[in-house]
Amino acid sequence: MDDSTPTSLLERAAFADLADLAPAAAFIRDSDGRYLWTNHAYAHLYGLVPEEIAGKRIEDLDAPADACRFRALDQEVLSRGTPVRHSLGYRRRDGSAGRAVGHRFPVREDARTCVAGIYVDVTDHVRATVQRQEAEENLEALRDHSGLPCVLLSANGRVVEASAAAAELCRLSPHDLVGRRAHTLLAPEPGLDALHRRWNGLIARRTRRMETSAVLVDAQGWQRRARFHLTTVGHSAPRARHVWAVVTHQSLAHEALPPLTAAQIRILSLLAEGSSNGDIAASLKLSRQTVDYHLSRLRQLLGAATRPALVARAYVLGILAPRAWPPRSATAAHPLSTA
Repeated sequence: MDDSTPTSLLERAAFADLADLAPAAAFIRDSDGRYLWTNHAYAHLYGLVPEEIAGKRIEDLDAPADACRFRALDQEVLSRGTPVRHSLGYRRRDGSAGRAVGHRFPVREDARTCVAGIYVDVTDHVRATVQRQEAEENLEALRDHSGLPCVLLSANGRVVEASAAAAELCRLSPHDLVGRRAHTLLAPEPGLDALHRRWNGLIARRTRRMETSAVLVDAQGWQRRARFHLTTVGHSAPRARHVWAVVTHQSLAHEALPPLTAAQIRILSLLAEGSSNGDIAASLKLSRQTVDYHLSRLRQLLGAATRPALVARAYVLGILAPRAWPPRSATAAHPLSTA
C-alpha cells in the first residue's frame, strides 16, 4: 500500500493481520451462511486453512444439527442488530465434544450486514474445572464423613480447614479451630524442636510426607498423644503452601501427669512384655526393692490398681507404642519422660 491508501483500509488491513494470528477463532459470514473470511485458528478447528473455507457454507463444514443451530444464532444477531454473547458445544476434530465461549455481532461488509464471531475454546479449561470440583467434593466428603481427625495447615502452621472429628478432638467448634496456629494446640515437650525442623523440611519439599507424634492439648486442658501423617499439597511451587495433617492414632485424654523417668518407661515396657519383677530388676541391673518401688509409684501416677491395669493404662495414655513388639516407648522423647 502507498501513502494514498485510505486510513480505514490501512486500519482494516492491520486488524486483519492481527486477527489472522490471534489464538481465538474468528470468522465473518454473510446472511446466507457463506464464509467471507476466517482466521487460521478458526480454520484449524476443521483441519483446514482459511483459503479452503472461504466461499463455503455452514452446511459444508458442520453436521446438519450443528449447522441448524449456528444459522439460528446468525439470524438472531442479524434480527437484533446487537452482539450476542454465549457458549456453544461443537464436535472437535478428534470426535470429542468441545465447548467454546465468545461473541457474535453484526458487521458491514461490502455494503451488506454480515455476522462476525470470535470464540475461545474452553474445553480443556471446563474439563479441568469439573475435575477440580469433583476432587474438592470428594476431599470434602472424605474430610467430613470419614471420621478421621484431619486439618489443612498453611505453610506457617495455621489451620485453614478442619474436619468435625478434628474439632471434636480439640473440644472446639470447627469455626473456632480454623485460624488457630497449630503450635497452640500442642503441649510443650522436648521433641517439639525436632518436629519444627522436620516441618521446615516438609515445607521446603525435601520430603513430601512424614509421620510424627505430639501431645495435643484440648480446650479443657486435657492431653493426649496423637500420631500424625503429614502430606504436602501440590507440586508446582518450590515451597509447599499447604499440608494435610491426619491423626492416625490417639491415646486416651487425660489430665497432665508428672513426668516419668526413662527407667520408669523401661520398666513399663518390660512389664508389658511379661517380665516378672525379678526379671525386670536383672535386666535393668536394679534391686528388686527399687523395681517394686517404681511399680508402686507408677500405679499411683497412672491410676492403675493391678499390673495388667498398669500395662493397659500405659497403652491408652500413649506412653507405649500401640503397634510395636517388643513393647517400647511411643516416642524417643515422650512428654511424660525425661528421656
